[in-house]
Amino acid sequence: MTGYNTLTKDTAYYVPLLIWCLSAIWYYCYGIYAAITFAARPKKLVSGFHPPVTILKPICGLDNETYENFASFCRQDYPQYQIVFGVHNPGDPSVAVVKQIINDFPEIDVQLVVSDRLIGTNLKVSNLANAEAVAKYAILLLADSDVRVGPDYLKRVIQPLSNPVVGVVTCLYRPRTQGWVATLEAVRISTEYLTGVLVANQLEGIKFALGPTIAIRKSALVAVGGFVAIADYLADDYQLGNLPAQAGYKVVLSDYVIEHFITSERPSDLIHRQIRWAFCTRVSRPWGYLALLFTHGTVASLLLLLATSGSVLAWVALSATWTTRLAMAWIVGARCLNDPVTKKFLWLVPLCDLISFALWCYSFSVNTIEWRGHRFKLKKDGKLVLLKPNLPNPALRTA
Repeated sequence: MTGYNTLTKDTAYYVPLLIWCLSAIWYYCYGIYAAITFAARPKKLVSGFHPPVTILKPICGLDNETYENFASFCRQDYPQYQIVFGVHNPGDPSVAVVKQIINDFPEIDVQLVVSDRLIGTNLKVSNLANAEAVAKYAILLLADSDVRVGPDYLKRVIQPLSNPVVGVVTCLYRPRTQGWVATLEAVRISTEYLTGVLVANQLEGIKFALGPTIAIRKSALVAVGGFVAIADYLADDYQLGNLPAQAGYKVVLSDYVIEHFITSERPSDLIHRQIRWAFCTRVSRPWGYLALLFTHGTVASLLLLLATSGSVLAWVALSATWTTRLAMAWIVGARCLNDPVTKKFLWLVPLCDLISFALWCYSFSVNTIEWRGHRFKLKKDGKLVLLKPNLPNPALRTA
């Protein structure tokens, strides 16, 4: 009986951990399937579909290679489009860059809107609303300031809107980095966060949008209440996809992958940005965010190894878990996104997983964030309350 009791006690420890590992392996395999399915989609261009587009770019401060990022939007192989930069502060350093862009590309319709008008606590959304006031065309394309695109960007991203039921198009992105902190963040984004996007797209069709690029019909935006309807929400990009989806519009994940510059230089930059993104997911999809526990196979396999004092079963589980995890990371990051950071630093995936699990746990213990130099409190409904504006630490000016 003593041996039986010992076995029962041990089983109580390792069976849940073993199930945790198996659930993670299943998720990794499904992530591989979702990535392969997405990459295999036919990439067709509808000839003659080139509706005029207004690009809205909210700006605040400088990012890495800001001029080249902005200039890439002026080099589009597209017949008719307008670019509107929106900024709150006339003294913002990005204003000089935009003026240089206007001077260097006189053939492109570029405007700068400087306005301190606020329609809510999300300053980016207020910036977008101010820029939208001068938008000329019925299709809006919202693009973050820290992204770079190729000449075929507009032509390909707009394509799904040739289907009248499509109201929103959004894009995956591959990180561009400088420094080890940004590299850690990039590996996590490419091999974990964007895997989740592909899995959601495969499971139920995407019903949200990703901030770096959102193409939306103005009619769809008006149907959900315009920018005012999301002006207090932290996850404005999620709302810009989800609200149109609820209104009956289809949301499409484009096959175009943009370049996203990560500016994190210090560990605190990484923590602030990742916690903000974690909050976005937690308030937008609370049950899905909780279920992310079962995707942390690296942590589960290590705990199983410790709980069984290095048993053969635990080593087998760890090998299977890490092999499928690294395979998923390679297929999503290196093959699907063609991300050079993942190709070079695949070996950092286990470390990134441990950091990610720590941030996931930490995100349940706090409800404040720091964003672009301001501190906010996050309410249960996902809305922001401004606690402290104009923080002095420049490291807090994360995108």
